[in-house]
Amino acid sequence: MTAPIRPSSRPNLGLEHEMAARAAGFTCIAGLDEVGRGPLAGPVVSAAVVLDLDAVPQGLADSKALTAAKREALFAEILATSQVGIASVSHAEIDSINIRQASLLAMCRALAALPCKPDMAFVDGNDPPDLPCSVEAVVKGDSRIASIAAASIVAKVVRDRLMARLGTAYPAYGFASNAGYSTKAHLTVLASEGPCPFHRLSFAPLRQGLLDL
Repeated sequence: MTAPIRPSSRPNLGLEHEMAARAAGFTCIAGLDEVGRGPLAGPVVSAAVVLDLDAVPQGLADSKALTAAKREALFAEILATSQVGIASVSHAEIDSINIRQASLLAMCRALAALPCKPDMAFVDGNDPPDLPCSVEAVVKGDSRIASIAAASIVAKVVRDRLMARLGTAYPAYGFASNAGYSTKAHLTVLASEGPCPFHRLSFAPLRQGLLDL
C-alpha cells in the first residue's frame, strides 16, 4: 500500500505522475534533466533524482523560474531528502559527439550514478535517452513534474558552481555571471581574446572562427 504523503511535505508541484507510476507498480521513480545545452563553454550537466514521496522539499519548480538563492536552498534540501545521481559530459566530448548525444549521455550517466536502481524515469523534453528502465518523456516536465524539477535544480546548481570555478581561472570571459552562454560581453571577449581551453570549438561562432562577430 502506498504510504500517505504528509500535507506539510507537499511541493508546489503535484506528485500525480510519481503516484500514478507507483500505483502502476514502479517502486523506484527518478526524474531526469540536463543543463547546459546552449552555452559556448563548459560541460553539460545532468541530474537524476528519486524523491522520498513522504519528505518532498516545498517549492520545487523549474530551476529557471527560481532565484539563485532559492535554488541553493532547495539543492541542499534535495540532497538531504532524496537519492541523487549527478554526471557531466565535458566540452571536449561535446565537440566529439555533438551536443544532442552529449546531453543524452549525461542523463544516462546520471541515472547510473544513483545509489538505487530506478525502474521508471521521467525525462524532461521529447528526446529521451536509452535507459535501462521504463521511460516517459514529458515536454516542459521541469515545470510539471516534481522529480524532474528537482533534477533541474540540482543540475543547474552544480553547473553554475562549476562555471564559477572556471571563472576564477579565466576571469575575462565572465563565466561566473554568464555560465558560458553567448552574452554580448562574452562574445566581445571571444572576438578579441579567442577561446579558452574550455570553450566548445564545434559551436558557432567558434566553429566559424569568430569571423561573424
